[in-house]
Amino acid sequence: MRSDSRLSRMLHVLLHMARHDAPFTSEQLAQMLRTNPVVVRRTMAGLRDAGYVRSDKGHGGGWTIACDLHKVTLLDIHRAVGGPNIFAIGVESDNPECAVERAVNAALDGALREAEAILIARLGAVSLADLAQNFDVLCAQHEATAN
Repeated sequence: MRSDSRLSRMLHVLLHMARHDAPFTSEQLAQMLRTNPVVVRRTMAGLRDAGYVRSDKGHGGGWTIACDLHKVTLLDIHRAVGGPNIFAIGVESDNPECAVERAVNAALDGALREAEAILIARLGAVSLADLAQNFDVLCAQHEATAN
């Protein structure tokens, strides 16, 4: 099963946008992500609707950051891009007649709820600014080892 990479791909885009002075066109972003510009525009629309990016048409236009990186979390971005449920696994049926299936569902439901709560809390605790700061540190380390 293929995993949904919208969150990681859009975080990649947002970090580049945060550290770039000029707008990025959909074509540039598509090339960066090795995808189609239509896919980029469709995904970026969710970020634009949430107020995290803006798009300007015409010569010199493109996509730019429109939010305070300190106020937007990874969870916010996940929701804005229409990310799927945190987990794709679940129970067979909600109200099974089989006692074995009810026991299995009870065990899985609790574990999945706990795991989802932990992941949501973690995504909600990391801001785009935190991610950008980590990116800056990694770039500085790379430059230091290259010299």
